[in-house]
Amino acid sequence: MDVTVEVVGEGTHDLSLPEPTYADLLSELDLSPHEVSVMVDGRPVPEDQPVEAERVQVLRLIKGG
Repeated sequence: MDVTVEVVGEGTHDLSLPEPTYADLLSELDLSPHEVSVMVDGRPVPEDQPVEAERVQVLRLIKGG
């Protein structure tokens, strides 16, 4: 499945994975589910749910500074 993942404020990534979960997308981007929220159509989705959307947003919850 081809999915476009936008890490808000950091860039967009085009991924192609067979039957991924949202956690698989995070793993591909080296992001921890403890530091981000995955959003589809403005709503959070569980990381263990199969990906059904072609476009996903990832919001960082913790950012160093």
